[in-house]
Order: sequence, then structure tokens, then C-alpha cells
Amino acid sequence: MEVFAEYLAGIDNPDHRERTKEVLTWVAETFPNLKPEIKWNTPMFSNNGTFIIGISVAKQHMSISPEVAGIERFEEDLKQAGYSHTKGLFKITWAKPVDFSLLEKIIQFNIQDKANYTSFWRV
Repeated sequence: MEVFAEYLAGIDNPDHRERTKEVLTWVAETFPNLKPEIKWNTPMFSNNGTFIIGISVAKQHMSISPEVAGIERFEEDLKQAGYSHTKGLFKITWAKPVDFSLLEKIIQFNIQDKANYTSFWRV
């Protein structure tokens, strides 16, 4: 988790910092084979050189980016969880709980779906 230390230190709100740390730690512990890294000033996890999930913060929410395929695959689940989304990410407001079960499904989907990818992003 040292790779995320500087990013976390830059989050001014202590509650947001702790929640972000909790999610990043959960991903690292639940999926120990994923590589934690910072790219484009964003904490993310990759697998065999391909992007799996990115997590970043904004004033009103935490953004989770599973790429377009992850959003499309889990669009209904995201709506049921009460998360708004765009084409490539979904938002968890600071007041809403993190649905770790849904996050786990999204990450597992990306790991399996991108198993044979040789590029970082889906093309």
C-alpha cells in the first residue's frame, strides 16, 4: 500500500482519506495478485499489464472506473445500489456505503474478461 501513500496524503478530508484507504486496502487484500500502481495520478490495479480497476476521489464522491465493459455489464446492479454512472465510471457519494460484494463481482469480471489482453486498455 506504500504506492498509494502520497495519493492518500493529498486527500484533505480525513473521512474521505480513510474511506479511500479502506477501499484500496480491501482490493489489495481481496485480490492479492493484482498490482497496485499510480498512473495518470490515479490509484489503480492491474493484472498482467492490463488495467482492472481505478479508484479516485472528488469533492462529493469516490469514482470507481472499471472501463466501459464493466459499466455496461453491471449497469442494473449499479442502479440498484444507488450509484450514478457515466460511460466509464460509477460514483459512490461519501454518504453511501460501499457495496463490496458488487465491487468484487466487477473486479472478477474484469480479471476474467481481460485474461488474454496484451494491452493496458480494452480496444
